[in-house]
Amino acid sequence: MNTLVCTTPGQFDYQQGVKPTPAPGRAIIKIKRIGICGTDLHAFEGTQPFFNYPRILGHELAGELVEADGAPDFSPGEIVTFIPYFNCGTCIACRSGKPNCCAHLQVSGVHIDGGMVEYLSVPSYSLVHGDGLGVDALALVEPLAIGAHGVRRAAVQPGEFVLVVGAGPIGLGIMEFARIAGGNVIAMDINESRLAFCQDKLKVPYTVNALSPDVAEQLRTITNGDMPTVVIDATGSQKAINSSFQFMAHGARYVLVGLQKGDVCVSHPEFHKREGTLMSSRNATRQDFEHVISSMKQGLVDPTTYITHRVAFGQVRDTFASWLDPANGVIKAIVELN
Repeated sequence: MNTLVCTTPGQFDYQQGVKPTPAPGRAIIKIKRIGICGTDLHAFEGTQPFFNYPRILGHELAGELVEADGAPDFSPGEIVTFIPYFNCGTCIACRSGKPNCCAHLQVSGVHIDGGMVEYLSVPSYSLVHGDGLGVDALALVEPLAIGAHGVRRAAVQPGEFVLVVGAGPIGLGIMEFARIAGGNVIAMDINESRLAFCQDKLKVPYTVNALSPDVAEQLRTITNGDMPTVVIDATGSQKAINSSFQFMAHGARYVLVGLQKGDVCVSHPEFHKREGTLMSSRNATRQDFEHVISSMKQGLVDPTTYITHRVAFGQVRDTFASWLDPANGVIKAIVELN
């Protein structure tokens, strides 16, 4: 079985792995599509927090179910995806219905080897029905579910102004599901081409370049003087995260979806007088996956909008580094397997 291993930062090697065999409580998936996410890119760069090498990357996956033990509702040959956050089932988070932030969480392609392989074994409980969607769409369910979860954490209400900081793939998903929740979305980024994508492809009504000298004034104008009542960070940039506290309306909620290694710093008096709410949003739950699949089937989200680059599995090693260059305009790269 062919596998692609990130041996050290900046280095991929194709290696022969062992094809998984049937085991109790496990499912085997023949991988058809692999989405490349920010975690993969950061791991390749060597900037991903809490990461060890060597590692097989990949957790945005779709494929054909070969067999599964303990999954009576699933059939061999069915097209599936899976929830790549494997939880213990017994910790306080799991007992509280929050397996996405399990105290002993193992994320496929991050803490344990992932899906840049021909066949992958996963816990049967993690399987998700494709529900008629194609493999391209299913490979995008996981990143969109992260956005959907962040919006659910923020409890976005119809008519609210929602500032989404960062117009990468996760930020774009946040914008989509904030719109579906009825929010008035404001996209913020430092990349004008990304902001143009938000307007042209996602029909985001408001965009702001974070490098503008009058960002706060632009936000006041857009929000009729109030400032956004929801701010969601999808940058993973310490500077962006710390700067965005100033964009909160009084009574606003600030959700951190992006992750960085440093400290969150805030003026306590400014945050306190707003009675602000700060929260993190980690991964997603089955509810979020199902919401994304339902939204795709209803035509509320078009997954093909995001796919800008495609490559065969055998070409990933020679192509991957180019996806780090903003000049190449990558929104979502997809790896194809037979």
